[in-house]
Amino acid sequence: MARVETVTDLDLPELLPLIRAYCEFYEVEPTHGQLLHMSRALIEDPANNGVQFIGRSDEGNPIGFATVVWSWATTSGGRQGIMHDLFVTPEARGTGIAAKLIERCTQAAENHGAVALIWQTAPDNYRAQRLYDRTGATHSTWLEYAIELDGKRTS
Repeated sequence: MARVETVTDLDLPELLPLIRAYCEFYEVEPTHGQLLHMSRALIEDPANNGVQFIGRSDEGNPIGFATVVWSWATTSGGRQGIMHDLFVTPEARGTGIAAKLIERCTQAAENHGAVALIWQTAPDNYRAQRLYDRTGATHSTWLEYAIELDGKRTS
């Protein structure tokens, strides 16, 4: 039976190709070192940073992953989990592993004392939106903005 496990150092060789495929899907190119640094930070300090999960097939092959990070939300007066990443390999889509990854992220957020688990998806990712609608999640009308930082800004 397909399963979801918390990522450890031993999973990194199998996790990183999944993360790279996720990045390619969104047409972004962080370096291998950046992705490895992120995953190691989550492994080393899940209480403060967050946690990654890896989905495995019945045979134990890696077929998906999810990342949850912790934040605070003034609008809800509490901590929230942010599921920044959810990816399932094309051949494993429709098998239920995505729902298992979301459930595991929800459990982690509840265990961490979060008042909500939130996430985003691309406006044209209709397949994912159908899955998310089935989870009972509600979708927001908020727009996302970002300022890219190069580490050279000063106050």
